[in-house]
Amino acid sequence: MLPLTERFSEKYLKKLIGRTDLEDALKRLDRLTQEEARMAAAQVLKVANTVDDKVQGIANNMFSMDNRVAGVDDRMKDVHDGVDQMKRS
Repeated sequence: MLPLTERFSEKYLKKLIGRTDLEDALKRLDRLTQEEARMAAAQVLKVANTVDDKVQGIANNMFSMDNRVAGVDDRMKDVHDGVDQMKRS
C-alpha cells in the first residue's frame, strides 16, 4: 500500500506546487502557438509593406505618364493653333 500512497503523494505535491507534466506541456504549446501567431502577423505585415511599396511605385509612374500626356495635349493645341493660323492666311 505504501507505493500507491507515494504515487498519489507525488501527484498531489506536483499539483500543489502547480507543476504537472501535462500542464507544463499545455503551457509550452500555448506559448508556441502565440509565438507562431506573432510570426505569421509579422510575415503578413512584411508582405503588405512590399505590396504598398509596389503600388506607390505604380502611382508614381501613372503621375509621370499623366504629365507626359498633358505635355502632348499642349503640343497638339499648339499644332491646332498653327493650323488655324495657316487657314486664316
